[in-house]
Amino acid sequence: MITIVTTFIGGDSGDLDTDAEIEADTGIGFQFITFKNLVGFFTLFGWSGIACIDAGFSKPITIMVSILCGLAMMAVMAAMFYSMQKLNHSGTLKMKNAIGSVGEVYLTIGAKRSTIGKAHVRVQGALRELEALTDSETDLKSGSVISVKEVTTNGILIVEQLNK
Repeated sequence: MITIVTTFIGGDSGDLDTDAEIEADTGIGFQFITFKNLVGFFTLFGWSGIACIDAGFSKPITIMVSILCGLAMMAVMAAMFYSMQKLNHSGTLKMKNAIGSVGEVYLTIGAKRSTIGKAHVRVQGALRELEALTDSETDLKSGSVISVKEVTTNGILIVEQLNK
Protein backbone atom coordinates (compact mmCIF):
# COMPACT_ATOMS: atom_id res chain seq x y z
CA MET A 1 0.00 0.00 0.00
CA ILE A 2 2.85 2.39 0.83
CA THR A 3 4.37 1.68 -2.60
CA ILE A 4 1.15 2.69 -4.36
CA VAL A 5 0.74 5.89 -2.36
CA THR A 6 4.36 7.01 -2.76
CA THR A 7 4.29 6.15 -6.47
CA PHE A 8 1.39 8.51 -7.07
CA ILE A 9 2.80 11.35 -4.95
CA GLY A 10 6.30 11.03 -6.39
CA GLY A 11 8.08 9.51 -3.40
CA ASP A 12 10.34 6.51 -3.14
CA SER A 13 9.22 3.72 -0.84
CA GLY A 14 12.54 1.86 -0.94
CA ASP A 15 12.72 -1.89 -0.52
CA LEU A 16 9.99 -2.73 1.98
CA ASP A 17 9.87 -6.42 1.04
CA THR A 18 13.09 -7.65 2.64
CA ASP A 19 12.13 -11.30 3.02
CA ALA A 20 12.06 -12.03 -0.71
CA GLU A 21 13.77 -15.18 -1.96
CA ILE A 22 16.42 -14.69 -4.62
CA GLU A 23 16.98 -17.40 -7.18
CA ALA A 24 19.15 -17.79 -10.24
CA ASP A 25 16.03 -17.64 -12.42
CA THR A 26 15.93 -14.96 -15.13
CA GLY A 27 12.24 -14.30 -14.53
CA ILE A 28 9.10 -15.16 -16.39
CA GLY A 29 9.94 -13.18 -19.48
CA PHE A 30 7.83 -10.57 -21.24
CA GLN A 31 4.71 -9.33 -19.45
CA PHE A 32 2.37 -6.59 -20.61
CA ILE A 33 0.27 -6.23 -17.46
CA THR A 34 2.49 -5.50 -14.50
CA PHE A 35 2.18 -3.11 -11.57
CA LYS A 36 4.59 -0.62 -13.14
CA ASN A 37 2.78 -0.75 -16.48
CA LEU A 38 -0.57 -0.18 -14.77
CA VAL A 39 0.83 2.83 -12.92
CA GLY A 40 2.08 4.16 -16.27
CA PHE A 41 -1.32 3.48 -17.85
CA PHE A 42 -3.28 5.35 -15.19
CA THR A 43 -0.76 8.21 -15.10
CA LEU A 44 -0.98 8.87 -18.84
CA PHE A 45 -4.72 8.08 -18.85
CA GLY A 46 -5.25 10.80 -16.26
CA TRP A 47 -3.01 13.44 -17.82
CA SER A 48 -4.33 12.90 -21.34
CA GLY A 49 -7.89 13.01 -19.98
CA ILE A 50 -7.19 16.35 -18.30
CA ALA A 51 -5.65 17.66 -21.53
CA CYS A 52 -8.63 16.49 -23.63
CA ILE A 53 -11.17 18.03 -21.25
CA ASP A 54 -9.15 21.26 -21.24
CA ALA A 55 -9.16 21.20 -25.06
CA GLY A 56 -12.97 20.89 -25.04
CA PHE A 57 -13.33 17.33 -26.38
CA SER A 58 -16.52 15.41 -25.66
CA LYS A 59 -16.53 12.75 -22.91
CA PRO A 60 -16.53 9.72 -25.28
CA ILE A 61 -13.64 11.17 -27.30
CA THR A 62 -11.77 12.04 -24.08
CA ILE A 63 -12.16 8.47 -22.74
CA MET A 64 -11.05 6.90 -26.05
CA VAL A 65 -7.99 9.18 -26.35
CA SER A 66 -7.10 8.56 -22.68
CA ILE A 67 -7.36 4.78 -23.09
CA LEU A 68 -5.23 4.86 -26.25
CA CYS A 69 -2.60 7.03 -24.54
CA GLY A 70 -2.58 4.73 -21.50
CA LEU A 71 -2.20 1.62 -23.67
CA ALA A 72 0.59 3.31 -25.64
CA MET A 73 2.38 4.05 -22.37
CA MET A 74 1.98 0.42 -21.27
CA ALA A 75 3.40 -0.77 -24.60
CA VAL A 76 6.38 1.60 -24.36
CA MET A 77 7.14 0.54 -20.78
CA ALA A 78 6.73 -3.16 -21.57
CA ALA A 79 9.08 -2.82 -24.55
CA MET A 80 11.57 -0.89 -22.42
CA PHE A 81 11.63 -3.51 -19.65
CA TYR A 82 11.82 -6.32 -22.23
CA SER A 83 14.84 -4.62 -23.83
CA MET A 84 16.52 -4.12 -20.45
CA GLN A 85 15.95 -7.78 -19.58
CA LYS A 86 17.89 -8.83 -22.68
CA LEU A 87 20.94 -6.89 -21.41
CA ASN A 88 21.81 -9.42 -18.71
CA HIS A 89 24.95 -11.47 -19.26
CA SER A 90 26.15 -14.52 -17.39
CA GLY A 91 29.88 -13.79 -17.32
CA THR A 92 30.65 -17.43 -16.55
CA LEU A 93 34.10 -18.41 -17.80
CA LYS A 94 33.92 -21.24 -20.34
CA MET A 95 37.41 -22.70 -20.54
CA LYS A 96 36.78 -24.13 -24.04
CA ASN A 97 36.76 -20.53 -25.30
CA ALA A 98 40.47 -20.24 -24.41
CA ILE A 99 41.50 -22.76 -27.10
CA GLY A 100 43.39 -20.95 -29.85
CA SER A 101 43.98 -17.85 -27.74
CA VAL A 102 47.41 -16.24 -27.66
CA GLY A 103 48.91 -15.13 -24.38
CA GLU A 104 52.07 -14.62 -22.37
CA VAL A 105 53.72 -16.79 -19.72
CA TYR A 106 53.56 -15.13 -16.32
CA LEU A 107 55.17 -17.81 -14.11
CA THR A 108 57.53 -20.38 -15.67
CA ILE A 109 55.79 -23.47 -17.04
CA GLY A 110 57.78 -26.69 -16.56
CA ALA A 111 58.79 -28.83 -19.57
CA LYS A 112 56.80 -32.01 -20.29
CA ARG A 113 54.08 -31.06 -17.78
CA SER A 114 56.55 -31.21 -14.87
CA THR A 115 55.33 -28.07 -13.06
CA ILE A 116 52.26 -25.91 -13.37
CA GLY A 117 52.92 -22.32 -14.34
CA LYS A 118 50.66 -19.38 -15.05
CA ALA A 119 49.83 -17.54 -18.23
CA HIS A 120 47.97 -14.35 -19.07
CA VAL A 121 45.40 -15.15 -21.76
CA ARG A 122 42.49 -13.09 -23.09
CA VAL A 123 39.33 -15.22 -22.82
CA GLN A 124 35.82 -13.95 -23.53
CA GLY A 125 37.07 -10.37 -23.76
CA ALA A 126 38.88 -10.32 -20.42
CA LEU A 127 42.55 -10.84 -19.61
CA ARG A 128 42.81 -13.78 -17.21
CA GLU A 129 45.66 -15.35 -15.27
CA LEU A 130 45.24 -19.11 -15.66
CA GLU A 131 47.23 -22.21 -14.70
CA ALA A 132 49.08 -23.82 -17.59
CA LEU A 133 51.13 -26.87 -18.58
CA THR A 134 53.18 -27.60 -21.69
CA ASP A 135 54.36 -30.66 -23.65
CA SER A 136 57.45 -28.72 -24.79
CA GLU A 137 60.94 -30.18 -24.29
CA THR A 138 62.09 -26.99 -22.52
CA ASP A 139 60.65 -24.80 -19.79
CA LEU A 140 58.57 -21.84 -20.99
CA LYS A 141 60.08 -18.82 -19.27
CA SER A 142 58.22 -15.72 -18.13
CA GLY A 143 57.46 -13.42 -21.07
CA SER A 144 57.27 -16.20 -23.70
CA VAL A 145 54.41 -15.86 -26.16
CA ILE A 146 52.19 -18.94 -26.10
CA SER A 147 49.11 -20.35 -27.79
CA VAL A 148 46.50 -22.51 -26.05
CA LYS A 149 46.23 -25.98 -27.64
CA GLU A 150 43.70 -27.58 -25.33
CA VAL A 151 42.15 -27.43 -21.87
CA THR A 152 42.18 -30.31 -19.38
CA THR A 153 39.01 -31.46 -17.62
CA ASN A 154 40.05 -29.62 -14.45
CA GLY A 155 40.60 -26.32 -16.30
CA ILE A 156 44.38 -26.25 -16.78
CA LEU A 157 45.58 -24.89 -20.12
CA ILE A 158 47.89 -26.95 -22.33
CA VAL A 159 50.02 -24.41 -24.19
CA GLU A 160 52.75 -24.31 -26.82
CA GLN A 161 55.35 -21.61 -27.42
CA LEU A 162 54.89 -19.39 -30.48
CA ASN A 163 58.21 -17.46 -30.60
CA LYS A 164 61.20 -19.77 -30.44
